[in-house]
Amino acid sequence: MFHVERDLGGTTAEPAELEPPASAATVFGDRLDLARRYCTALATAGVERGLIGPREVPRLWDRHILNCAVLGELIAEGASVVDIGSGAGLPGIPLAIARPDLRITLVEPLLRRTVFLSEFIESVGLDVTVVRGRAEQSGVMKEAGGADVVTSRAVAPLGKLAQWSLPLLRDHGHMLALKGASAAEELERDGDALAKAGAGNAVVLECGVGLVAPPTMVISAERLPRAERATRRRTERAVQRDGKAARAATTERARKRAARKAK
Repeated sequence: MFHVERDLGGTTAEPAELEPPASAATVFGDRLDLARRYCTALATAGVERGLIGPREVPRLWDRHILNCAVLGELIAEGASVVDIGSGAGLPGIPLAIARPDLRITLVEPLLRRTVFLSEFIESVGLDVTVVRGRAEQSGVMKEAGGADVVTSRAVAPLGKLAQWSLPLLRDHGHMLALKGASAAEELERDGDALAKAGAGNAVVLECGVGLVAPPTMVISAERLPRAERATRRRTERAVQRDGKAARAATTERARKRAARKAK
């Protein structure tokens, strides 16, 4: 085990590139010091252990920590949150620092990452649970299932992500997937896969406007109860049938007009 003060953010002076922007005080309030320690941990132990690339260090605040912390704008007070494929703790740890009211579980399959997460959480006294495993494993579902919110960042394409996220949610819980500028395109591409997995009310949302640039783009989707899924499928099939019938009638009218003109 490494030395906590060095690797996980002690009281030593920070390099200029690790100084937080002014918006960090708005996001983290009186817990900004915890966020500073997390930034230092990522820049030292995170880089040394291969959790963060060295080139990301100058961008830790804007691109990673604040980008994730502002997700709290979309989460209700006291919610239970499961962060799948947590990696170095993004977005789960910034959320836990900015929103101590949330009950957060980090799910990560790789040992070296879970060790880093556990050591940092213990060193700063965060009330966060770490579960080693994959989101789709029965043990993880038993331990972390029934959540109000499941978060993810750079884990998988949306269709696959839905298969992992939705089973961990309670009915009407929300999957919040942090995406980039292509969020709308991804939702359009994978909308059918989301619906087949049991999701509804999928939208692209912005958070952190005025705090991070560009704002954080999030795809939000709700886990529908089975009965509601069946109702929606019946409605969709009826709409499709009506659409086909309308197109057929239009085609038939056009055919008759053409026949009359031919005479």
